[in-house]
Amino acid sequence: MGFLLAQLGRAATRGYRCALMPIGVKPRETAALMRLQDGPLSQQELGTALDMDPSNLVALLNDLEARGFAVRSRDPQDRRRHLVGMTDQGRAALDEVVAAAADVDDEFFSALTQEERELLHELLVKIGESTEIPPPVEVAEAEDGC
Repeated sequence: MGFLLAQLGRAATRGYRCALMPIGVKPRETAALMRLQDGPLSQQELGTALDMDPSNLVALLNDLEARGFAVRSRDPQDRRRHLVGMTDQGRAALDEVVAAAADVDDEFFSALTQEERELLHELLVKIGESTEIPPPVEVAEAEDGC
């Protein structure tokens, strides 16, 4: 079962990556925007949530700021910290990503009924909670080509 699950995971990852290409948003950028959608986080909190080395996080945030998706500012409560927030342009990009991902899901899981999809989701969450799995962004970045 694990081997089949790995094969299906690669196929799903390829589908998501290909769906993101026309939008121009990378998996790491998507992961960051998803974390920021509920409000600003400190740079350290975001790095922890994404399980990223601080130097890699800075590079990611530089890219997000350059594209107008995120903005860094000093925390008014602690001037030593930076807060990272999502811009309206970042929200619009994330909305496009979510719509594209829903299309990929619909196609990928088309052989299942809605009830089967819900059961599969529950079972995968249960397995994920009992297993140490890498963050989704690591898996998504590791694959090549569409």
